[in-house]
Amino acid sequence: MDHSLTEDQQRIEDAVGAICDRFDDAFWLERDRDGGFPFEFHAAMAEGGWLGIAMPEAQGGAGLGIAEAAVMMRRVAQSPGAMAACSSIHLNIFGPHPIVVYGTEEQKQRWLPDLIAGRIRSCFGVTEPNAGLDTTNIRTRAVRNGPDSNAGYTVTGEKIWTSSAQVADCILLLTRTTPREECKRPTEGMTLFFTELDRERIEVREIDKMGRKAVDSNMLFIDGLQVPAGDRIGEEGRGFECLLHGLNPERCLVAAEAIGIGQQALQRAAGYAKERIVFGRPIGRNQAVQHPLAESWAELEAAWLTVLHAAGLYDAGKPCGPQCNAAKYLGAEAGFRACERAVLAHGGMGYAKEFHVERLLREVMICRIAPVSRELILSHIAEKALGLPKSY
Repeated sequence: MDHSLTEDQQRIEDAVGAICDRFDDAFWLERDRDGGFPFEFHAAMAEGGWLGIAMPEAQGGAGLGIAEAAVMMRRVAQSPGAMAACSSIHLNIFGPHPIVVYGTEEQKQRWLPDLIAGRIRSCFGVTEPNAGLDTTNIRTRAVRNGPDSNAGYTVTGEKIWTSSAQVADCILLLTRTTPREECKRPTEGMTLFFTELDRERIEVREIDKMGRKAVDSNMLFIDGLQVPAGDRIGEEGRGFECLLHGLNPERCLVAAEAIGIGQQALQRAAGYAKERIVFGRPIGRNQAVQHPLAESWAELEAAWLTVLHAAGLYDAGKPCGPQCNAAKYLGAEAGFRACERAVLAHGGMGYAKEFHVERLLREVMICRIAPVSRELILSHIAEKALGLPKSY
């Protein structure tokens, strides 16, 4: 089986690379130092039509698959923007998937064209302070304003780690409409909305974090947010089911991003090792420098093949949960090791911001933690692929 890029995928990589090349190391180093959303990069990707790569053609998207989206995101991650660049557009790729699958035609026409064109930006409100990976334990409540089926909802609660909420216009918001203790199964009783981020009712408080300063992460305090019934995605009480349609694509894309960052780090390390002279010879001639970098190259290649396999299964409509989780696990681990080794290959200069590898190491850490931890991935694979008892 040939896993090389198709002609169309190669064209995607080349075109996206041409955009990324316009934003150099200095641009992203400034964003890492001073913060500030990369509006210029987001606009350039929107102008090129790339924000809708996996969205339906009827709403202005390209109608391509998650495999093509993974090719695109890996190329973005290989650029100086790394995770900051990826995160500025990431949600556009997988976030609207519940709208595509469960939204009405009116909802698709109302939201998707503006998201694809970059006229509006959205954020993702799922995780809560007391309900991280245990999504079914969320406490944000959505209460109907009356018995009429067209009555809207009043939403109150808290969210955490909501990226780009400082600049977002809308939010994909998971709530509880029925308390967990009143449901037969914990996955029932949750409802998903895509609605305006009303800053009079939602306080957005930024979290100071380790890396990716260009794209904000936030706590949200929601107090009496009014949500029209027409902003509900799918049926009331089945929001978790709607949300699942975006999770497997997200795992593939995060894996592709981690791999791209790792590959960028290796290229920087190899370039430095060729030029750095110690004891009268390039350090790249030493096997102690070569072998860790070569091992990471092999790990990244293997992880990339896993991403393509998992994305292919998803695009074909086949079961792919363990494969997508495996891709995320392998990609994140390989990307992290590559960045760590790149820093070490630079020696003391690996600790200097001017060589950028320390930034890559800080940014790739996100892929090991989010959107699901390594440990929960392994538990999922043990249960779903190996048939072992559920452990969580």
